[in-house]
Amino acid sequence: MKKLFKVIAFIISFLLLFSLILYAAGYGYIFKGISTTYLTGHKTAFIDDHPYFDNHIIENSDTVQEWALAQDYNSTNPTKKLDSLNKELETAAFLIIKNDSIWFEKYYNGYSNSSRTNSFSMAKSIVTALMFKAIQDGFLENTEQPVSDFFPQFDDRLSIGDLSSMSSGLNWDENYYNPFASTARAYFDDDIREQILELKVVEEPGSEFKYLSGNSQLLGMVIEKATSKTLSNYLSESFWKPLGMNADALWQIDSKESAMEKAYCCISSNARNFGKLGKLFINYGKWNGKQLLDSAFIERASKARFEETPYYGYGFWLSDHLDKEIFYMRGILGQYVIMIPEDDLVIVRLGRKLIRSQDGDKHYKDFYMYIDEAYKMLDNAS
Repeated sequence: MKKLFKVIAFIISFLLLFSLILYAAGYGYIFKGISTTYLTGHKTAFIDDHPYFDNHIIENSDTVQEWALAQDYNSTNPTKKLDSLNKELETAAFLIIKNDSIWFEKYYNGYSNSSRTNSFSMAKSIVTALMFKAIQDGFLENTEQPVSDFFPQFDDRLSIGDLSSMSSGLNWDENYYNPFASTARAYFDDDIREQILELKVVEEPGSEFKYLSGNSQLLGMVIEKATSKTLSNYLSESFWKPLGMNADALWQIDSKESAMEKAYCCISSNARNFGKLGKLFINYGKWNGKQLLDSAFIERASKARFEETPYYGYGFWLSDHLDKEIFYMRGILGQYVIMIPEDDLVIVRLGRKLIRSQDGDKHYKDFYMYIDEAYKMLDNAS
């Protein structure tokens, strides 16, 4: 029995010492990560995790603009492949928006048209839209404006457009599964500004694409400083209220004390509202006859900046699947708002799982499948 107590005492002492070392080394956030993932039955961040974090509210308008439903709304059944895929990947919501109305929508696993779920990196596209809106509003000059105008410690060559197009050259470690990497710290630590301002430009900015969440975070901090508004407030007044969203949304922040939005991720809303953003972008910034965002900005965002990487523009992923010009918002667990302008088509998918890329493809396998099955449904209806 004494030996058992000694073993237990040793284990407890070791864990305490290990914890102290982690805190001393600046990795205390790992314990928050454990408590909000593994201790809640998850292996990583999950779509319903907003209650475990502090949030800012993105306020909606007093006047809700409800989606029109197509005359043949939900009259076409999903293909067997689509239904199977949505069940296998634990989809929360799947919408097809054709022209100006919802043509098809279905919810799974207890979710509904009012369920808030985490958009993850779809927020990067929204932050880029806010950057262009800030240029339009006169808070920012243009995409070539140096970041050093707002944060002088950064290399003068680094522009806000470099941040949006993922070509900053910053020394950010983009790793979602290493608890010591930059992305994990940003998700669970309580002062994201401090982390971002520690970064250095280590490669030539504006020369090549390299996907880094820290780019969007720094861009969000620039927008915050330029507008003197929180990102949540600026999003509310710029898009959320004018689009007549049906509910407030939530944007995770690092802590109440720091109160900085996680600009690279973590806007929680429902599929219908995310679909409105897709409709705004596919309409090249126009909503109900009003130009909320200059069409030239959408045109630029939806075209590749670098010839070598035709799959990314400014804040949006790009594809030529089915020989169509497609741009889309994407989250790490298969969150999509897919926009296909030539067919006036928006596809929204929210859920818990995805099918990873193969052979170095920059687009996830399920991305193609959702598009293919949506077109099959549309063909079946014609």
